[in-house]
Amino acid sequence: MKTRIIASAFVLASTAASAQDLSRTLPAAADKVAPALAAYARDDLFGAVWTDETLSMRDRALVTFAALVTHHKADTLGWHTELALDAGVTPAELSETITHLAFYTGWGNATAAAEAMAPVYEARGVTAEDLPALDPDLLPLDEEAEAAREETVQSNFANVSPGVVDTTRDILFNDLWLRPALAPRDRSMVTVAALIAAGQAEQMAFHLNRAMDNGLTQEEAGAMLSHLAFYAGWPVVFAAMPVARQVFESRAD
Repeated sequence: MKTRIIASAFVLASTAASAQDLSRTLPAAADKVAPALAAYARDDLFGAVWTDETLSMRDRALVTFAALVTHHKADTLGWHTELALDAGVTPAELSETITHLAFYTGWGNATAAAEAMAPVYEARGVTAEDLPALDPDLLPLDEEAEAAREETVQSNFANVSPGVVDTTRDILFNDLWLRPALAPRDRSMVTVAALIAAGQAEQMAFHLNRAMDNGLTQEEAGAMLSHLAFYAGWPVVFAAMPVARQVFESRAD
């Protein structure tokens, strides 16, 4: 590990602003309590994973943000909100991300994220005009894909919970997913990141396919898995890997 620190420092020096932002997400306590943890963070996570251009720093910031919201890590979301904004994610996109993740990770996670983000938005002068509209013109609905999804859900679960079936159709796929403040690719990407972080690999195939239909490449999806290993843990990523492999192989046929 030590032999790579000098090389990592050189890489980070070439992107000083990004390095500074990343280092702020590492609490000072790490050096005092677990210096090896701090070294792994600076060397491997910040110096190699975050600088891998297979997935842009902007996307990495958004994926990390989604994982932290999923894990209810409100105490670290302030720094990661700043990191995401500095990496090019807009205030409207972050706002729409927590709105979206409320449905996929739970209302409490999203509201806690809003509380953590509020001081950052205030300090940066973000106003209501910078945030998504409450009732925007929605993106076009892919009626064929939605009909297929609805048929599958109806046939499997209409007799279990009609309420879930109806709200999934009316609120999620005919409204939330069509809001324009977060691009379809990014909306799919944060959904997949949240499912991985939550250990919900069985839900991932549909959304990973949707993400790739929306423009996420196989290489970017693979890089997202590698990135999330650090923020969600190796076991949940390895649980997601067979699902990702099946999706990749099915799309190659």
